[in-house]
Amino acid sequence: MKEFVTVATIDEIPSGERMVVEIDRKWVAVFNVDSTYYAILDICPHDDGPLAEGELHGCIIECPRHGATFDITTGKVLSAPALVDVPKYEVRVHGNEIQVAPLVREAK
Repeated sequence: MKEFVTVATIDEIPSGERMVVEIDRKWVAVFNVDSTYYAILDICPHDDGPLAEGELHGCIIECPRHGATFDITTGKVLSAPALVDVPKYEVRVHGNEIQVAPLVREAK
């Protein structure tokens, strides 16, 4: 069973906004899109830019440094210069708490 970490309350991240939190020594961007919450690693794989500082267009975040775009629902890269997806975190709402499951590395 996954362990979830409470990162905020639903009142702390209004619709269309985001919050950056630290989970397991990694910065994670948590987004609220129409009361649905998503979380991705807050680092652009192109040059380590802070994705949460970019423009959010629906479920698409644009890196503020060079314009790479990512789907926050999947972590998939949508446009260059980034070529690699960003890790996506599982999110749930428990009562009024937004909770995120830390990434678990699978054995190879």
